Amino acid sequence: MKISLAPISYCWSKPDVELFYQQVALSHIDTVYLGETVCSRRRELKFNDYLDLANMLKSHGKHVVLSTMALIEAQSELSELKKAIENGDFSIEANDMAAVHYAQQAKVPFVCGPMINNYNRASLDLLHKKGMFRFVMPCELSQQWLSRIINQGDKPKFEIEVLGHGYMPLALSARCFTAKHYQLPKDKCQTICQRHSKGLLAQTQESQPLLRLNGIQTQSAAQINLINQIPQMITMGVDYWRISPNKLTDIDLGSELASALQQVTNDPFNTEELFNQQFNHKQHTAIIHHHCNGYWFGLPGMDYRQENQETVFPS
Repeated sequence: MKISLAPISYCWSKPDVELFYQQVALSHIDTVYLGETVCSRRRELKFNDYLDLANMLKSHGKHVVLSTMALIEAQSELSELKKAIENGDFSIEANDMAAVHYAQQAKVPFVCGPMINNYNRASLDLLHKKGMFRFVMPCELSQQWLSRIINQGDKPKFEIEVLGHGYMPLALSARCFTAKHYQLPKDKCQTICQRHSKGLLAQTQESQPLLRLNGIQTQSAAQINLINQIPQMITMGVDYWRISPNKLTDIDLGSELASALQQVTNDPFNTEELFNQQFNHKQHTAIIHHHCNGYWFGLPGMDYRQENQETVFPS
């Protein structure tokens, strides 16, 4: 298993993004996804800026994938999508079926991102024939579902990636929630989402964290944390463990996990013991109310299941 870093979901300044990826270049993280996936009105970085970052990361030995928009709403966004696909060097992460279509036409290999609804093996096998070489599991699906997909018929010919840490992408809308919060029209939003480097937290009337508003994207209020599931994922055959970044320390987490995984074999009898020797995951699960893992266990997504709890999957 390898560690991957999802594209930054938020509207950070160009200097902050460049600093972030300079540190990523020096880390042990294997694969880096780059690009704006949420809103085309975020213009801090242009396409050529992402290409420069991609080439810099490649020169440091990283595997780079260019990520595309998850909701195509205008011809200009379609043009940017085609530009990404025709970059001539890097594969892409398709987050919309338009990207799948144009990538297939251009014979560009692609990763199927988490915002494309893939819920069965037949769909995944079809996408593989169209050029998909890796599949990022939608975060609302479970370990039991993934196990069925892996064990259904022949071994999958595509790689499997699971979001293991970060705020989960839940939904997209043509409306911009952040602009609406500030009583601004979407077309004249002043890129107000730049004020919120981790999105805008929405709470219930009882002041309980509910969702995280990130422009047109809705995220989970709590971060998913599947660190203690890594040994099981290795045994299952998961290829990539994804981190969705929201702060600089996510690089340290990814680098530490990558170093630990380099010491671990795929032996199902000692994977968990070796992993725990190399990486003390308990320090990252101490504040349970800031984390969630319910979807992985077939429970409500905002739940956090303790290691010693018994899971009952719904029929």
